[in-house]
Amino acid sequence: MTDFAVEVSRVAKRYKHFTLDQIELKLPTGCIMGFVGANGAGKSTMLRILMGLVHQDAGSVQVLGCPMPGQQALAKAEIGFVSEDMRLYGSPTLAWHMNFIRSIYPRWDGAYADTLLRRFDLKAQQKIKGMSHGQRVKAALLLALARRPRLLLLDEPTTGLDPIARREVLGELMAVLLDEERTVLFSSHNTLDVEQISDQITFIDKGRIVESADKEAFLDRWRRLRLLLPPNTTLPDLPGVVDVRGSTRLPVVTTNRFEPAVVSACTNVGVSVQSVDVMTLEEIFVASVESRREGRVQ
Repeated sequence: MTDFAVEVSRVAKRYKHFTLDQIELKLPTGCIMGFVGANGAGKSTMLRILMGLVHQDAGSVQVLGCPMPGQQALAKAEIGFVSEDMRLYGSPTLAWHMNFIRSIYPRWDGAYADTLLRRFDLKAQQKIKGMSHGQRVKAALLLALARRPRLLLLDEPTTGLDPIARREVLGELMAVLLDEERTVLFSSHNTLDVEQISDQITFIDKGRIVESADKEAFLDRWRRLRLLLPPNTTLPDLPGVVDVRGSTRLPVVTTNRFEPAVVSACTNVGVSVQSVDVMTLEEIFVASVESRREGRVQ
């Protein structure tokens, strides 16, 4: 078995008004990767390439060891795909959909499907057209999870969900990873959801990967420093500075390479460090994207 569920190298896809450019991505088996980007950043295009629904113009894609799109049928037998705009048949019941999926996929787990019905508070005999948006998302997730796929590709699955439904969905995704051979790629612009469940984070903006790393590495090395400069003192040359705001006397410095030596570098030249603030994943994403867009060196 490959150590990576997904391997993407130099992938490009060109449209009239958008280009997915030189994408490099590796998703280790057994982890949840949050794929974070604003609307229109290229998240859905990339997930559809992984599914073989869209064919890349350049580069190579391997999903569960299968080159895509050439071996997409083989790969799809092991992939569960859920999108917030996925449409199920309206008139049939959820039970009809469950029986249909069970007839196609031999690893369908009926007992797990029944468990998900209870956890998601769904009624098997209810027609899809009578369900709320949140119920339809949970129904689609049930149909994907009960197949016991090795890889879950989730495209904005929590968009439009109320807080209770979102909590149920995120909780089940975390439970999936109790099996260390299962892998999730979770696309979202909601950084709070991603921060809750992911152990790997990839930022994408305007069709290009901005950064990709272990979540804890992001949270450990990004800091916002609030400084006080005495008169006639200049800001020292600090590592990894991506943004400086505030006044000349009271600058607020954002760095993506924080370590204790940064504080020492300030105090050694008489600069007072008022606070060292931990940043949320949303703040890190915004700072990272803005610095790239404005051409600031990181």
